Amino acid sequence: MMSRIEKRFAALKAENRPALVTFIMGGDPDLATSQAILEALPQAGADVIELGMPFSDPMADGLAIQLGGQRALAAGQTLLGILGMVEDFRRKDENTPIVLMGYYNPIYSFGVDKFLVQAKAAGVDGLIVVDLPPEEDSELCIPALQAGINFIRLTTPTTDDKRLPAVLKNTSGFVYYVSMNGVTGAEIKSRAAVGDAVDRIKAHTALPVAVGFGIKTADDAAMIGKHSDGVVVGSVLVDAVRTSLVDGKATDKTVSAVRDIVADLASGVKRARA
Repeated sequence: MMSRIEKRFAALKAENRPALVTFIMGGDPDLATSQAILEALPQAGADVIELGMPFSDPMADGLAIQLGGQRALAAGQTLLGILGMVEDFRRKDENTPIVLMGYYNPIYSFGVDKFLVQAKAAGVDGLIVVDLPPEEDSELCIPALQAGINFIRLTTPTTDDKRLPAVLKNTSGFVYYVSMNGVTGAEIKSRAAVGDAVDRIKAHTALPVAVGFGIKTADDAAMIGKHSDGVVVGSVLVDAVRTSLVDGKATDKTVSAVRDIVADLASGVKRARA
């Protein structure tokens, strides 16, 4: 049986367009506002949603997403709260794939077995756990696959042909290509190099390849979408939350600030292969 992620990428392949994969930080700036943003994403044009699990010591996140995680933690967000967000979302949307993205420590502390049972029951489709390499697949990757949850792996410009098979071995759903060395939110230096990297990865796998880090505008999405099966956008959305706040609190512009950017990005992916 195909997962929601597999179904979505297959449907978009038939439409000959890339997926728009949007990241938000779960619980930023507060649970109710974050839930409203989450539920607005599909209507704005998001095809797949990455929901960030806030963590106090992130290693791959740039400033925007670090600050989003800090806001969420300060507002009392927990891993259980993240699962509750997915559960609430599923009452209204049975089709949009949701991937939880973050770090292993909160999952380990929660308990892997308990987490996977509750994540599956809530309607989680996939996991991206930045700090678990293939050598530690027995920790979470294999149990997640056995539970029917896709485990999505990051590849980078430094993942060479010798390393790539190990990274891809237990990857499912899609492959996330990080377009640069560094943290989220930086600028893409060479779009041509991104296209070459996607082609190289595709020579090793039949999985869709989505590109993230550095995509900020509809033009970026259109350009990267020409060469990939998906474009992943996060920092610009999390920063839109920040700039909408007044005295650290959500305003009537917070949800629409994110929704409007997603709608613009969606227009970019739709013309990527026009």
